[in-house]
Amino acid sequence: MPGPLLALAASLSWGLGDFLAGLRTRRLPLVTVLVVSQAAGLATIALVVAVRGAGPPDNRHLLYGSLAGICGAVGLAALYRGLAVGPMSIVAPISATAAVVPVVFDLASGDRPSAAQAAGIALAVLGVVLASQARAAGGSRASAESVGLALVAALSFGFLLVLLGEASEGDPYWGTLSMRTTSFSLLVLAALVLRPSFALGERDLPVLLLIGVLDTAGNALFAVATTESLLSVAAVLGQLYPVVTVLLARLVLGERISRGQGVGVVSAFAGVALITAG
Repeated sequence: MPGPLLALAASLSWGLGDFLAGLRTRRLPLVTVLVVSQAAGLATIALVVAVRGAGPPDNRHLLYGSLAGICGAVGLAALYRGLAVGPMSIVAPISATAAVVPVVFDLASGDRPSAAQAAGIALAVLGVVLASQARAAGGSRASAESVGLALVAALSFGFLLVLLGEASEGDPYWGTLSMRTTSFSLLVLAALVLRPSFALGERDLPVLLLIGVLDTAGNALFAVATTESLLSVAAVLGQLYPVVTVLLARLVLGERISRGQGVGVVSAFAGVALITAG
């Protein structure tokens, strides 16, 4: 499958997972959601690596994966908390500005997308910016806390995308496993310190397991996408996950989308078309 399509599949997986995580974090402790979901994600990618039977890459690539895991733990904690305390239709798009970091990294490294892809990247980034307006339709305003958490998530995810791209040069699946092992270890340490309740309702566990599988599937799809296309292209397409989260928030939660956010969604899709065509 071409890199851009893999990156789009990653954005779909991330978007659905983040929406479900935001809902569960509104009624369960943040660390509980993270530990249980990431345990499922770690088990999933470990099984994939075991079935493939390929040995690990060199330590340098595993180190990149571990550093990505640190960024991932910080980014997920900030994003899930932000989605719980603020409007999803605002928090998710702000977090997706993470795509700017790998774009800058590619440019600094001398890699250049085609003219069509460059125009598509600009349109997609513009779409994310428009979708992250500080006020949603109907007057729902994001709190300073939720916006701040979204910005922390954006910066963390930006570095994660770059580091996971570097780790994937050795092997995308081992890179994802290295990342997930590190992030899960950090979350377990946080749970030992904070001691959150792990009492789950009958419907909580299946949802938390699904969140972990979706998040890890997104990571793996993105990792493979970086081996099939430019990092900047894969990153921008992968960071379109807010479109999924915003639409689900509109359909399920009744969060209204302002005219500017609607223009942003259209711009993002136009950008996708140019990137994939280029």
